[in-house]
Amino acid sequence: MRPPGDSGPCAASSAGHPSPLARELAAFATFGTSTVLGQIPVGSDRTAPTFTNEFWTSSQREGHSLHEVSYRACFKPSLPAFFVERLSRPGELVLDPFMGRGTTPLEAALRGRVPCGNDVNPLSAMLVRPRLHPPELPAIAARLRDLELRWDGPLEDDLLVFFHPDTLREIHGLRTWLLQRQAAGTLDPVDDWIRMVAVNRLTGHSSGYFSVYTLPPNQATSPQAQRKINEKRNQVPERRDVRALVLKKSKSLLRDVAPLWRSQPGSLAAQAVLLTGPAHTMPALADGCVQLVVTSPPFLDVVQYATDNWLRCWFCGIDAATVPITMARTVPAWQQAMGEVFCELFRVVRRGGWVAFEVGEVKGGTVRLEEAVLPVAAAAGFEPELVMINAQEFTKTANCWGVDNNEAGTNTNRIVVLRRP
Repeated sequence: MRPPGDSGPCAASSAGHPSPLARELAAFATFGTSTVLGQIPVGSDRTAPTFTNEFWTSSQREGHSLHEVSYRACFKPSLPAFFVERLSRPGELVLDPFMGRGTTPLEAALRGRVPCGNDVNPLSAMLVRPRLHPPELPAIAARLRDLELRWDGPLEDDLLVFFHPDTLREIHGLRTWLLQRQAAGTLDPVDDWIRMVAVNRLTGHSSGYFSVYTLPPNQATSPQAQRKINEKRNQVPERRDVRALVLKKSKSLLRDVAPLWRSQPGSLAAQAVLLTGPAHTMPALADGCVQLVVTSPPFLDVVQYATDNWLRCWFCGIDAATVPITMARTVPAWQQAMGEVFCELFRVVRRGGWVAFEVGEVKGGTVRLEEAVLPVAAAAGFEPELVMINAQEFTKTANCWGVDNNEAGTNTNRIVVLRRP
């Protein structure tokens, strides 16, 4: 790692001159369009430059196979990859304080950086850790064959609207096994992997999931709403083979995992720091240890993370109601929460280090959170470098909602890039 005072080749040059990153964005034309330049106010007497273009592919499925784990409002691997490659070097620590499914930590490991992540929901670490240490497929298959997926207890009516009774018995059996192993301290990497995959097969809209047709896997609907879906579609849950579906998804996730990956990024993954707690206090991280932060915080009250993850939390033995997820309803309240986060980031980011803070337009595009980020980040001590707007002909809202391109949802990535002086 370079010393804390060395900002490296991507830092801003002398005052008033654009950094290499800004120059690259201004000239960017990889996808056939020219960058549109602009300005955005930082305070009453200064501005930051904006760069609008398509900066990475609009393909909805790209990147390493290990990324193919669903989570609500996650960004694509292309986003952290863009900044990891430009604003950090191999062996340096890359952090996401709102890691969700762990796109940033995993992409950091894949690119030779030390992965670091934090999330207030313990579900996140359960989704991230197994993919940083993926077991061999034969070991997964052997464990699945040996499992006794039996359950003689009662079956809940609220769960039977999603699952065939025999499937629900297998789910209960797997859940009980995993919770017992966790309580006894004997949960091993293969168990950890199986739990992660099962969590991502609970509900979805194809026969590849344990459930009847329902909402996408990153958004579990309520039992009451599922009853309406079942009635409207005249459907009942079909029998699913839990073992077979876990093994099938495991094969898909592991298809890009070669021995070389296991030996090289695997050694970096051994240094990984995965934390569970609020982003405004991460005492396990030393002062000035982080070179780059790439993150996307909750956007006001747009996404109901606790509600969307209720079934996943149930399976993992987490009380979703006790997870203190930031759900600010007004911009000032959101700014106050993010101001506390930026103070902690200022502590853990080294001098010359970077923050790429992705937000989006919300409330029908009437609120652009990058305008709210800049003053609170500057107040915490960060130097606003630029705002990068990745605009593409697609919508991040799922097609199942019947939303056409750029008609609704969050259609741009708006990244505030900050430097730690």
